Amino acid sequence: MTGNPVIETLNLVKIYARSEEPALNGISLIIPEGEIFGLLGPNGAGKTTTINILCGILRPTSGQVKVAGMELNGNLKEIKKVIGVVPQDIALYPTLTARENLCFIGSMYGLHGKLLQSRVNEYLTLFGLMEFANRTIKTYSGGMKRRINLIAGILNRPKILFLDEPTVGIDVQSRTVIIDYLKTLNAEGTTIVYTSHYMEEAEHLCTSIAIIDQGHIIIQGRPAEMIDSQPGYANLESIFLHLTGRTLRDH
Repeated sequence: MTGNPVIETLNLVKIYARSEEPALNGISLIIPEGEIFGLLGPNGAGKTTTINILCGILRPTSGQVKVAGMELNGNLKEIKKVIGVVPQDIALYPTLTARENLCFIGSMYGLHGKLLQSRVNEYLTLFGLMEFANRTIKTYSGGMKRRINLIAGILNRPKILFLDEPTVGIDVQSRTVIIDYLKTLNAEGTTIVYTSHYMEEAEHLCTSIAIIDQGHIIIQGRPAEMIDSQPGYANLESIFLHLTGRTLRDH
C-alpha cells in the first residue's frame, strides 16, 4: 500500500514560551502515501504539538516540514486544499444544528450549492445521523459529536487526514463506526495520521507506528515487527508501558 513520502519532517523542534523543556526535540519522520500512521505517547509527549505543526496550526521553532511534497513554510494555502483535520476537542458550534455546522465548514473548504448539500447528506447518512441533522449539537451525545467532528474533517475528501484522538471517550458502537470508516477511507487512497491512547485499537488499525515521549521518537515501525523485535512483550500496550514507564502523566 505504501508509496512516495507524503509527510517528511527533519529535526523538528518546538519550544513554547516560558517552558523549560522543548515540547518536540528533533523529530524526524517519513510517512509514505497510503499509510495509517499512528503517533502514540503518554500525555504531554508531543503528539498534539506534532499534529498541529503538520497541519500548519503551529509554527515550529526549527526544523523542516514537507506535506504532500510541498515545504510547509510558504505553501500552507495549497497544503490546506489536500488535508483534513479532526482535532481532539469538538470543533463545532453547539447552538447550530449538525447540518448548519457542516454546511458552514464545507463552505470554508470551498464547497457550495448542490455539491455541498450532496456531500453533507452522504456523510450524515453514512454515519447514521440523518434523522438528527436538524438538532443542535449541544443536544448530541458524545459519540454523535465525535461522528460529526469526523465528517467536518472529511467533507473536502482530503488526500491526507490528521486525527487527534478521534475515538476518545465514546461508546463502542460509535468507535466501531469511526474505525471501520477510516479503514475504508484508507483503502480508497487517503493517508491517515492518527493519535490515540488506545493501544489495542492502534495495534489493529495502524500500518505503521511511532511512539513519542518527552519530545523524542523512541521507537518506530510496523506493529507486528515492533512486537517481534521486543522479546517477552506480547502486544503493543506492553511495549508502550515498557518504553514509556508506568508513571502517571495527568499533569
